[in-house]
Amino acid sequence: MPDYSLIDQPALLRFLFYPRKDFKACPQNAFDFFVRVAEGVVISCRFYAGNNIWPWIIYFHGNGEVVSDYDEIALSYHQRGLNLVVTDYRGYGASTGNPTFASLIKDAHYLFKAIAEELLQKELKQDLWIMGRSLGSVSALELACHYPDKIKGLIIESGFAGIVRLIKHLGLPSPDINLNPLEEECVETVGKISVPALIIHGQYDTLIPLQEAKYLFEYLGTAQKQLVIIPNADHNDIMFVGHEQYFEAIQRFIESTGQNF
Repeated sequence: MPDYSLIDQPALLRFLFYPRKDFKACPQNAFDFFVRVAEGVVISCRFYAGNNIWPWIIYFHGNGEVVSDYDEIALSYHQRGLNLVVTDYRGYGASTGNPTFASLIKDAHYLFKAIAEELLQKELKQDLWIMGRSLGSVSALELACHYPDKIKGLIIESGFAGIVRLIKHLGLPSPDINLNPLEEECVETVGKISVPALIIHGQYDTLIPLQEAKYLFEYLGTAQKQLVIIPNADHNDIMFVGHEQYFEAIQRFIESTGQNF
């Protein structure tokens, strides 16, 4: 597990996390779920259940987003025969606590286990895929590395393999320590991933350059991997500019990696 505590410094964290509170009520056919990850800290999740027989995507959203931002987007997944559960981070949405990268990684494990148990308790389909968008790629990559026997595939959208290179690209204040070991640990984690993987990235992403997707594709240990580039798309308009290609890629990937779907 990469030691993200190296970059958990206030001067840097304020540029890397943009939490916002949100208590919007659930839409129809959705329900909220809270996971206790530490003493006095709970993380909010929202289940968008379309059909009990559809597979589930556990989705870690991007920075500045909250689960309710996906109330309408979830319908696009339902149109493809996919259920969705979106998780927040500490300090985001109805969650408590303050976000750090160390907690992001630790909490991902609690969230995954709690969500899988909730699906089991409600007798919902247990076919699981992990998806991470942007910041959420950190959590998704961590889980894909550690639970290859419990998930069927990994989807990364607008993501990155290592945080250190991204910090440099964004021109953020870098801690006065050697971060090369952290970058190497991140790459090592990606290299251990053995489940099938789909990477989706915008051609003109100005926040996380397309080259990051290419690095990620190169580093992934799995032989079953594909990279889909959405033409003319930037970081925050990717699923709208290339809506059909975006969701078609996800549906086809899940069909090709799932069983009895």
